[in-house]
Amino acid sequence: MTDYQRIEKAIRYLHEHAHEQPSLDELAKHVHLSPFHFQRMFTAWAGVSPKKFLQYISVEYAKTLLEQNHSLLHTSLETGLSGSGRLHDLFIQLEGMTPGEYKQGGAGLTIRYNDMETLFGHAMIASTGRGICYLSFIHNRDEGLAELRSKFPNATLLEGQDKHMEDVKRYMQGDSGPLSCTIHVKGTPFQLKVWECLLKIPSGDCNTYAGIATGIGHMKAARAVGSAVGSNPVAYLVPCHRVIRATGIIGEYHWGTARKQAMLGWEAARRHGSADE
Repeated sequence: MTDYQRIEKAIRYLHEHAHEQPSLDELAKHVHLSPFHFQRMFTAWAGVSPKKFLQYISVEYAKTLLEQNHSLLHTSLETGLSGSGRLHDLFIQLEGMTPGEYKQGGAGLTIRYNDMETLFGHAMIASTGRGICYLSFIHNRDEGLAELRSKFPNATLLEGQDKHMEDVKRYMQGDSGPLSCTIHVKGTPFQLKVWECLLKIPSGDCNTYAGIATGIGHMKAARAVGSAVGSNPVAYLVPCHRVIRATGIIGEYHWGTARKQAMLGWEAARRHGSADE
């Protein structure tokens, strides 16, 4: 079991037993580590203690964040990636594939792929050369390759990596340096509009499906927004994990609710938290 797998297991336990406020000893026992080693491992990853981390994934914290962000919604959407809320200097451009590339299953495209370890588990990444076209958290390499082939059945797939992938790998492994990246994806005009809006949610913040619908000028399209969010082909970089329910409940996630909690808590801790408590 990797360190992240232990952390995710602990986060799941924290969430399921939040009302009981599990002790450090209980958490450590659950992941088969001594309290000392578990505390050190978790704090090295999150930057805060498990107790503090639990506050960042609570419904109460999410509600407070949504209330604070509500009045800033339009400003946030206007400033987007240049806003001061970003944890890192992260500049992502979204480029839609041509209708031909979209409809013909990637015919004519050469896509390089590779797997990697990240802060949030094992993942597979792929690039068309013009940008990242796929990033998914996977259980194993074969699973990721099968999903990639299903998305681009007529593309030429080659194992390897390019500069886009190298830069993203560095970022996803915790490098705090700037990342400039192009995402080259296939999607409908509506999906692309939703994904562009997601890119404007700063790290450490969140928004709702209704908020995204308002942001793209379709106030009554929250359900369609939810579908587009769930169809996001590039995990984490297009931050669909930052969209939660209006009630403050984090909700489901294509790559697992515990992973979504890990991402939101990690980002909140990096932005607001401190290891000293």
